[in-house]
Amino acid sequence: MNDIAAVTYRGPAVENRHAAHVAVVDAGGALLYRFGDPQRATLPRSAIKPAQALTILESGAFDQFALDEADLALCCASHSSEPRHIERTRHMLAAIGASEAEMRCGGHPPLSDEVFRAWIKADFTPTPVCSNCSGKHVGMLAAARALGLPSADYHAPQHPLQRRVAETLAQLCELPPDAIAWGTDGCNLPTPSFALDRLALVFAKLASASGARVPAATDTTTDARTSALGRLYRAMTRHPELVGGERRFCTELMQAYEGTLVGKVGAGASYALGYPDRGLGLAVKVEDGDTTVVYALVVELLHQLELGTPAMRAKLDAWRRPAIVNTVGITTGHTEVTLKLERA
Repeated sequence: MNDIAAVTYRGPAVENRHAAHVAVVDAGGALLYRFGDPQRATLPRSAIKPAQALTILESGAFDQFALDEADLALCCASHSSEPRHIERTRHMLAAIGASEAEMRCGGHPPLSDEVFRAWIKADFTPTPVCSNCSGKHVGMLAAARALGLPSADYHAPQHPLQRRVAETLAQLCELPPDAIAWGTDGCNLPTPSFALDRLALVFAKLASASGARVPAATDTTTDARTSALGRLYRAMTRHPELVGGERRFCTELMQAYEGTLVGKVGAGASYALGYPDRGLGLAVKVEDGDTTVVYALVVELLHQLELGTPAMRAKLDAWRRPAIVNTVGITTGHTEVTLKLERA
């Protein structure tokens, strides 16, 4: 099986060959295109945040605490810890009547170099509200309150809220619960591992629900889960700056596609996106965890699948063949994508 999807060069010399896996499915879970092993057991990490946010939304917390669409986008975010992200986290804490001390994530260096420089100049020590996963943690606190569950240890695998998250994820992936393995993520919440094509299925469902609206009280035909997935899709695509941040790939991707595509990165070089016009979901995993490579692969796949207009795809071409630049600004190499999708 050839799973080499990209090659990095320094001058004319090969420096690294990057193995990867791709699954493209429809909303029914049928595999449409593949590369490498589309069933590769994968830790999606933060790429699965929309599924975790679905549990928060279905708890009734957003209605109970009058949280809005931007707050929902932050629940799905791996943000850059910019002031707008920290301020919205604090807004959410105030709305649910919680304190930062209740958050079970920790502060860490930001994903943004610009923010990091500002923090160093100010001798700033990040706290939990600065975590790139802060929105998800406040959302979990809100869900626990809405469900009448104890807030303490909301992050623990045995907590009823996390058991509810696991059940929701298994339903979305259409897998038995024992087909999903669980570890602990960098932000201290449980993180699942399952077949890559099931991650693509989650995003195909997210995309297919993009037009679903919140049902009226008298509406008995609108499926509640589809409606919730539609809310998640719109929150992420209408507030991409909250999902990532300045010069972040997820933000630039969704801005380029103007609400017609949803995408989310996960640590360790996983990526998932959903495209409503064709009702498909796509998931990628790069074996060596190189995030620069996963972004290049995603843009290449947009071209190979002809998703969106040429003008939309062109806005992302700087990510497609990234240059390798040394400390004095000289280009010393480049990344070349070799991946060719196969029909399943």
